[in-house]
Amino acid sequence: MLRHPRDSIVRKSPARLAPSSPSAKVTAKIRQGGADSMRLGGPTVILALLLGAGPALAQDSPGIIPKSAQPPERAKPTHVRKHAAPKIAAPATVAAKTAALKIEAVETEPAAEMSAALSDNERLKIQSALLWAGDYTGSVGGEDPFLSAIKNFQKRARSKITGVLSPTERANLLTAAKNHEDEFGWTIVTDPSTGVRLGVPLKLVSQVRDAARGTRWSAAHGEVQVETFRIKDTELKLAAFFEQQKREPSTRKIESSVLRDDNFLISGMQGLKKFSVRGYVRDGEIRGFTLLFDQMMETIVAPVTAAMVSAFSPFPERSSPFATMATSVEYGNGLVVSAGGHIITDRKLATGCQVIIAAGLGDADRIAEDKNTGLALLRVYGPRKLSPLALGPAALKKGDLTLIGIPDPKEQNGARKLTEIKARLAEGNAIELRQPVPMAGFSGAAALDAQGKFLGMMAMQSFVLASTEPAAPPVRLITAGTIRDFLTAQNVVPATDGDDAKAAIVRIICVRK
Repeated sequence: MLRHPRDSIVRKSPARLAPSSPSAKVTAKIRQGGADSMRLGGPTVILALLLGAGPALAQDSPGIIPKSAQPPERAKPTHVRKHAAPKIAAPATVAAKTAALKIEAVETEPAAEMSAALSDNERLKIQSALLWAGDYTGSVGGEDPFLSAIKNFQKRARSKITGVLSPTERANLLTAAKNHEDEFGWTIVTDPSTGVRLGVPLKLVSQVRDAARGTRWSAAHGEVQVETFRIKDTELKLAAFFEQQKREPSTRKIESSVLRDDNFLISGMQGLKKFSVRGYVRDGEIRGFTLLFDQMMETIVAPVTAAMVSAFSPFPERSSPFATMATSVEYGNGLVVSAGGHIITDRKLATGCQVIIAAGLGDADRIAEDKNTGLALLRVYGPRKLSPLALGPAALKKGDLTLIGIPDPKEQNGARKLTEIKARLAEGNAIELRQPVPMAGFSGAAALDAQGKFLGMMAMQSFVLASTEPAAPPVRLITAGTIRDFLTAQNVVPATDGDDAKAAIVRIICVRK
């Protein structure tokens, strides 16, 4: 049975974490906030957002923007089942740590001076900040939830309630949100294994590992876990997967479950942990994530749960920087560029490897790297049947292009077939994907223009903190000219014949400790 956060504080003691760990620092700060920081509503916020506002708030940008990434939800679900619904107090409207953040009462400027429309970036920042503050509690009397949230904030700030933020109010709100993001290490990333975009509090879930169907983020001792998943709908229909998730593992006790045409939500207990699973279906795929946490961690997880749900987008139209995983074996692509066995690949892929293997060619040595360009030079030795790619001149211009490479083996059930991904070359050599597809194992792939001419190699950008601000493009192009200059600097003579980029692609395997 779910309890109010105050019950959790009285009856349970938060998990003991190592004093020097980031998770311990987060826990200590939240405890220091006292009852104020717990008045976000604990399980009330989790249930309200997961059952109601969550799907509507999953937006498409590095944060939250008005346009929804999912199809609008039906007015009535096709299947709703409640189990032992607990009585929970209504969510409080006082935000966490108001006293510490010192949101001062201000007089709202005349509405006429604030009537200019918000840009998408401004709106996403404000909406994210309102969620962090605990003011985004859903629609009140059919009112726009965004407007209701602003009014909730103005009530707390003891300002004139207008539904429009003054410059001073906006500055106070964004400052408070920035403090929360810094405190939890809040980062919004694209999961390369599933293609979903989600927000993760990295100081709370610092361990990142590859999972069977996606990626798992967890606290040092597993007190909090977030795991993504992706399933091809041809293998398992949404309704069947919904029923499977209710039964597996067998320790799950369902408290609430909702199945709609294009999404579902399940929540309850799994052993001594609370859990929630949400999934969405589109274009023959089911994508989603599972949140699992110890009951004693409930008051710690509550402040970030709303932000996690709102930032989640299963089919984002734009990518954020890609999450980095600590895997013992990592896959990528390389391009054979000389008859002598030289191979160009992504520098990050070839870093920290005990063994580097060029599939079908044998072990490879790392000869050189360039931090500025992000390139690494490998070489295989001995007689080999190679099809090197000639780096001829190609005019770079914005427009359609195709990425060709070999994805992570789990995308092809262990196979290593070439895969094509449609994309577009934008300003600053940024590559924009046409569809939100998994990119695990695709770094180092070849980029071809609309006429099939080799333009260069693609590289994936890993995440950085403060991710609500514009950052380096998640996928970028390293041009053929840059590759040619790098090879010249290493006294490597590129091939002069060979325009078949597909024949020059080879899977690169990095084996780490």
